[in-house]
Amino acid sequence: MKLAGKAAVVTGSSRGVGRNVALAFGREGADVLVNYTSSEGPANEVVDRLRNMGRKAVAVRADVAVKADVERMIAVAKETFGRLDILVNNAGFSRPGMLHNLSEESWDAVVDTHLKGTFLCIQAACGCFREQNYGKVINVSSVAGLVGTVGQINYAAAKGGLLSLTKSAARELARYNVCANVISLGIVETEMTEKIRTDEKLRDIYMNRILLKRFASADDISPAFVFLASPDSDYITGQVICVDGGYGMI
Repeated sequence: MKLAGKAAVVTGSSRGVGRNVALAFGREGADVLVNYTSSEGPANEVVDRLRNMGRKAVAVRADVAVKADVERMIAVAKETFGRLDILVNNAGFSRPGMLHNLSEESWDAVVDTHLKGTFLCIQAACGCFREQNYGKVINVSSVAGLVGTVGQINYAAAKGGLLSLTKSAARELARYNVCANVISLGIVETEMTEKIRTDEKLRDIYMNRILLKRFASADDISPAFVFLASPDSDYITGQVICVDGGYGMI
């Protein structure tokens, strides 16, 4: 198992991509803190599945855009597992709107969660990483952050900001043997993308942008997370890995 003896925090891991990543880490031997903001039941289900694998697991409700919540979450991880090796910044949501009428509240909500939240989580985890002289940070971005998108300028801006945030973090944290990288996703089969996948017109639009002509499944994306979390990637930092079926290169 590639992650045996490691401990991970995966934000936004009660559902969707985060849930799949948390379970993939568990299968590879990692103990996992499952973070959520409102989906307590699904979060506890992920914890139960991890424990059935023989892993330590705990669910923690925390808003990643709130510094006190983040610091408490990281403290729980260290107390529960005795260490923290892997941080996956996945928490997020979309609040669509065209540029000319997008509200300030919608801008702030999305940018605070995706961008500020990632900063706060890395900042809080730094103490653990420095003590251990080791750590892996994986920030989840999107093809929207690479090529932009119509009707989600807040989401695209936040995801684009993650690229430079990650490169800066990689430069600062390298002295502590910490690797920081980005996984940029395309259209993954989750609740968040249901409208795109089920609306015939939208489906055709997006499918025409994907070179491999299919949406991503959990099995398509999990290996990249395991790779960047494992010792196999100990000489990779400050990089963007696109797991998007070729969408981002168009």
